[in-house]
Amino acid sequence: MMNDKPALSDTAPVIQIQGLHKAYGQVEVLKGVSMAAPRGHVISLIGSSGSGKSTLLRCCNLLENSQAGEISFEGEPVRWKGQGAARVPADRAQVMRFRTNLSMVFQQFNLWAHMTILQNVMEAPVTVLGQDRATVETRARSLLDKVGIGDKCDAWPAQLSGGQQQRAAIARALCMNPKALLFDEPTSALDPELQQEVVRVIKDLADEQRTMIIVTHDMRLAADVSDHVVFLHQGLIAEEGPPDQLFGAPRTDRLRQFLSASTH
Repeated sequence: MMNDKPALSDTAPVIQIQGLHKAYGQVEVLKGVSMAAPRGHVISLIGSSGSGKSTLLRCCNLLENSQAGEISFEGEPVRWKGQGAARVPADRAQVMRFRTNLSMVFQQFNLWAHMTILQNVMEAPVTVLGQDRATVETRARSLLDKVGIGDKCDAWPAQLSGGQQQRAAIARALCMNPKALLFDEPTSALDPELQQEVVRVIKDLADEQRTMIIVTHDMRLAADVSDHVVFLHQGLIAEEGPPDQLFGAPRTDRLRQFLSASTH
């Protein structure tokens, strides 16, 4: 792993979450979660389905509204209005600013079917950020080369394999020049061979010391790229620490059971 990084405690967090609560009706999904993603570090969220991983990631990006707790981006807290289930962000411009700096890569790619791969990658910087189209096109082509599909610029999403589509989605996220990348199960919709194409790209991004939060069921990916792993269980952090500690010497029975089940 990248040993030249400062310790997590020495690095200002890009994303900081404190005491986050999230419920859907009577079902409490997050029960007071606190975590941070320091600049240049990779944080992996692991845990059983229903443990709250994807919900936590979506709360980071304000795609979901939490009912209590604080979320800060580069030291700036989200401003809220209302209480409990009625709590919503108070400043729409702040939400848009945060979201444009936190690019999300989804499990199901979410590429626009009516646009070519190049158009998909260019769309948000041009229409959301108002950047110069020619400048964006140069950057988009470079990023598609970077993820290994530079020859697919003029293809439609339906003409690409799942692994190629996910790499296009990563290029699209990178084209926003985000402060952090959020991955929600980036390999789980792919067969094993195609998974490796995407894992290689994520490893390259980790080597570039990009700030990332990755929700994953792939324990090998979490072990290989993470600086810090968070194990969620029933809406709480049951255990966290560096990957060699969590995977090599888990302290809790619950994590030991989870890891045993994950390898079978």
